Amino acid sequence: MRRSWIAAPAASALLLFGMTGPSKADDAKAVEILDKAVKALGGEEKLAKIQAASWKAEGKLTVNGGEGKFNTSVTFQGDDRIHIDFDAEFGGNPIKGSTIVNGDKGWRKFNDNQQDLGADDIAREKRTLYLIVSPALPTRLKGKGFKVSADGEEKVGDKPADVLKIVGPDGKDFRLFFDKESGLPVKAVARVAGWNGEEFEQASLFSDYKDFGGVKRPTKVVSTRDGEPFIEQTVVDFKVEENLPAETFAEPK
Repeated sequence: MRRSWIAAPAASALLLFGMTGPSKADDAKAVEILDKAVKALGGEEKLAKIQAASWKAEGKLTVNGGEGKFNTSVTFQGDDRIHIDFDAEFGGNPIKGSTIVNGDKGWRKFNDNQQDLGADDIAREKRTLYLIVSPALPTRLKGKGFKVSADGEEKVGDKPADVLKIVGPDGKDFRLFFDKESGLPVKAVARVAGWNGEEFEQASLFSDYKDFGGVKRPTKVVSTRDGEPFIEQTVVDFKVEENLPAETFAEPK
């Protein structure tokens, strides 16, 4: 269980934020929902320029009924590079870890123990990356590898939301919910894998949107796994990145 603590913020939407065949927002309603979301988040021109970004968050993690506070920082570039640092205190024990993926290579460090990521682990982290990025940059859902379709209307809290079903470049699906009035993303639901490959249904709620240099980001994310409390986090800093140094995604030392 301890290992899953490191992966937790990435699998949540620290939750702020492809590759085979043509992309399809394959019905008029889906296109309408995406276009409205893009406009609400800052507009096509600004969002399309974002190829890399970083943010910091802090919050509370719940595991087996126990709670611990954590801090995390996340940096991503493109669709195959991500660097997550995570530190926490759980049950009085300090925990520190990193997960890095750079193309087809990856590493995970837990306190003083480090290991290379295998192909399955790298695939899971890349799915985590697009689950993080898609709500923040829905422009990417119009790109290669994603198939998008309208999936009806549901309530999120007491407000109606338009729902999209998205199939990612790995063939796995997830759902995004957009406030019907504002167009902003308010919820995501996906099957996610824990450290040992066990699967959960993770639902994340996005709120408290703030403006960061002309683009809007949710600063509060609350996630459950199989209906149980999992993560509450607050984004304390966000910035668009350019010209990230190569060592950002290098093997940790």
